[in-house]
Amino acid sequence: MSSTKIKGQRKSTQARRVIGFQVLENECIWMKAGVVNFRLCDCAYDCSNCAFDKGMRKAMKISDSGDSRDIAPKWVAYLQKTYSGASRPCRHCLTGRIDAPKICSLNYECYHCAFDQMLDEADVAQCPDAPAYHLASGYKMADGYYYHMGHSWIRFEHGGRVRVGLDDFAAKLFGVPEVLNFPPLGERLKQNRVGWTFARADHQAAVLSPASGTVLAVNHKAAEHPQIVHEDPYRQGWLMIMEPVKPHRELKGLFFGQQSFRWMEHEVRTLMGQLGEEYEKLAATGGEPISDVVGSFPQLDWDTLVQQFLGTKRR
Repeated sequence: MSSTKIKGQRKSTQARRVIGFQVLENECIWMKAGVVNFRLCDCAYDCSNCAFDKGMRKAMKISDSGDSRDIAPKWVAYLQKTYSGASRPCRHCLTGRIDAPKICSLNYECYHCAFDQMLDEADVAQCPDAPAYHLASGYKMADGYYYHMGHSWIRFEHGGRVRVGLDDFAAKLFGVPEVLNFPPLGERLKQNRVGWTFARADHQAAVLSPASGTVLAVNHKAAEHPQIVHEDPYRQGWLMIMEPVKPHRELKGLFFGQQSFRWMEHEVRTLMGQLGEEYEKLAATGGEPISDVVGSFPQLDWDTLVQQFLGTKRR
């Protein structure tokens, strides 16, 4: 994989704040509670893994001796007054995830809440909302998605889980896959290591995982009908859902926003250089990208394309 695609781009801090889908609000629940004046959520409401949330809980914990004078007693009193009895709203009400009123009976220990688990399972089962798109040299780029240099993507769901897939460039480059091979549920993937594979005819390709984490679900519909990965890679053609490990740390290895557009335009120029002068002239007229590059240009070497654009070698 060419090193020029990353050089001078990874230092950007544009993508350090997690942008989550299915999140109607962006105010931290501590701000909604009136405990802090201003704080925006940068974890897609994944409170259990939020450093700020942990710090607030630690700061308000009464000491073993019962003396809370030096540990923000006003905050403790405020929470006890605001979140007592029937006035303790579920955090999903506070964040706009659900409309109906619901009372929290577990002191915001969401990790063993059946209702919280039910919402997460519903998110996994449903098809994600359609994103808005912009074009980069004719290829679709979904707004709010994070892109990996190996042409996979992630989008953060409510609660911090990530949905994973293949981008429009790779889908059009390699055409319709005949077989998709997913890792088993519970598998621990690492960013920049092989996450899954696909095959077409007698060719196979491995794709690098865009994030580290545990595989929670796979898209069985995509496995049964791989053409949807080619036709709708950002929505119905999603591939996996993962529970990420320290996602903030890995955001610096992903492209986001304008940074992802510059990277994609570089990738397209690289591809056009391999296709030849005639295709460059066609692209310059604003023509749409070829839907199946390897099928239209049999002279291109599959393994070379895999190594060049996916960053992996022949398996």
